[in-house]
Amino acid sequence: MKRILVTGGSGFLGSWLCEKLLEKGNEVICVDNFYTGAKRNIYHLLDNSRFELIRHDVTFPLYIECDEIYNLACPASPIHYQKDPVQTVKTCVHGAINMLGLAKRVNAKILQASTSEVYGDPAIHPQVEEYWGNVNPIGVRSCYDEGKRCAETLFNCYHMQNKTRIKIIRIFNTYGPRMHPHDGRVVSNFILQALQNQDITIYGDGSQTRSFCYRDDLIDGMMKLMATGDDVTGPVNVGNPGEFTILQLAENVIDLTGSKSKIIRMPLPSDDPKQRKPDISKAQALLNWQPTTQLREGLAKTIEYFDALLKSDPDFCRGED
Repeated sequence: MKRILVTGGSGFLGSWLCEKLLEKGNEVICVDNFYTGAKRNIYHLLDNSRFELIRHDVTFPLYIECDEIYNLACPASPIHYQKDPVQTVKTCVHGAINMLGLAKRVNAKILQASTSEVYGDPAIHPQVEEYWGNVNPIGVRSCYDEGKRCAETLFNCYHMQNKTRIKIIRIFNTYGPRMHPHDGRVVSNFILQALQNQDITIYGDGSQTRSFCYRDDLIDGMMKLMATGDDVTGPVNVGNPGEFTILQLAENVIDLTGSKSKIIRMPLPSDDPKQRKPDISKAQALLNWQPTTQLREGLAKTIEYFDALLKSDPDFCRGED
């Protein structure tokens, strides 16, 4: 049994990671300040004697004993990370410094949840880990993009200077149950609009592409990376190489929900990437990992979750809770 710390543990991915780690027989410490995480995501874990919840902001040091650290703390959707860009940068940078300091003190293995956003609006396609990216350092998304890039730098510096045992995973678009209903992400937006027969909003002409990885596949890849030897540090892309246009996603959601929604178009946001698709060759070679959930299968499960949520807690879905 390992004692494992998960920052951002009440969030969409963090809560599922906590659940899976508990299923493996580990002791799990969930740390979250609930800026975007939801207590409802981890209520069912509170009675587990091997689960502990700590309300804490990672921009401040944390003194605790643990064997492994998964650093997931940070708002991940544009609507949330742009709301307080200074705090977003602090969470990325100060949070990384504090968690790396903890890992160094207790000799814990530490994984950084980085992002495909480090590639910016990529000039190469698909994106490989060796690509340095095309990021606007002063754009509306830079608080997150550059914050995550700096966090990767810090992880690499701690590894080179202090021999800290690091792992860096670059997460591509992920979706599934427990997504925040008003996080502004395309999957949750489309599903909620479709379930309520509202117009589905597409920005631009809908030709921009994304790769959508289902939650279970992503968590599996994350845990496999953590389980590798100290010689594997990353970064490693984890995502679904299946590429879909935003218009195709909208059409799939309308079909699966049987919605009467119509598609309307709005201007494309600033610095919105035109393409996003991972090269997962490293994940396949180093982790023996690749996604297995098809888009329509994952969407069906996510639609079922949001349909139940709309019926049980419509205020939360409207952002009033």
